[in-house]
Amino acid sequence: MFDAKRLLDQFVGGPGNQGGGQGGSGGGGDFLRGAGGGALAGGLAAILLGTKTGRKLGGEALKFGGMAAVGALAYKAYRDWQAGKQAAPATAAPQPQSQQPTPVPMLPAPSGTPFNPTNPAEQQTLARHLLRAMIAAAKADGHVDAQEQARIFAEMDKLPLSSEDKVFVMDELRAKLDIDAVAGAASTPEEAAEIYTASLLAIDVDNAAERGYLGMLAARLKLDDALVAHLQQSVATAAAQR
Repeated sequence: MFDAKRLLDQFVGGPGNQGGGQGGSGGGGDFLRGAGGGALAGGLAAILLGTKTGRKLGGEALKFGGMAAVGALAYKAYRDWQAGKQAAPATAAPQPQSQQPTPVPMLPAPSGTPFNPTNPAEQQTLARHLLRAMIAAAKADGHVDAQEQARIFAEMDKLPLSSEDKVFVMDELRAKLDIDAVAGAASTPEEAAEIYTASLLAIDVDNAAERGYLGMLAARLKLDDALVAHLQQSVATAAAQR
């Protein structure tokens, strides 16, 4: 049986899931190592994202893994937005060690909320939506063509993935990019924030296509501009803390 929550843990690493595997010809394995330890990205994410993202989760975010990490990041941003706080400008790149911000205490999202469902079926549904959002974001700049798909599929065979895992990833990679389907999966404002957060984790906004995709996604998800700024700050801060 396909376990979306477990597969999501392969994308968003925590203390107990620091990732192995090789990044293949894209060199994605390079960002599995480093001072931070845990990373956005076990072997599967390294293969899918290649060198297009070196984004790591560090500091307080390393307390969490998988869906809990996405939920914690989105929850903090959502709470700050509701409190009327002003979001600081997002940092374009990780800062030097001496200039990194003091780690901000990060709390897990409350159990039983859309950020952290306790019902197993709801957990699986949310994990599936977040996985689809991450894979769609990875395809946003059009680099995952047929040749790249073939490389990814070959590298996936080297990882300890179930046949159901592989089928899900293959189907999502081959599917036409459908931003409306990604956004339409959100059944609550909180889930919309999580889908946007997962997309941010899977993408480095370094070209017009990626910026355009995130802009359209935020609009389709009906996210307030101020909330978007908080979500971007939440991810950027977690990425900067090693």
